[in-house]
Amino acid sequence: MPPVPVDPVLARRARIARLVEVGQRLGYGLFLVAVVSFVVGFVRGFDGWPGTVVLWSLVVGSAVLAPAIVFGYAVRAAEREDRERTS
Repeated sequence: MPPVPVDPVLARRARIARLVEVGQRLGYGLFLVAVVSFVVGFVRGFDGWPGTVVLWSLVVGSAVLAPAIVFGYAVRAAEREDRERTS
């Protein structure tokens, strides 16, 4: 049986979708770390590490999550357009 030809556009879209999923999990995970650190800092005081962890978790989480959300919308829009064209 000959190998099934793979559409390079669909393969690239699938690769981007996987990266989007990882980016969203990482970004939202960092936001969770920021919230937990904020609660710890609120209870124990923001002396030392809680404030630093909150700050860097929000900065890095935002830097990772923003492009992941945009690319996620792009992938879903491309898939929707493909479905509409084939229907």
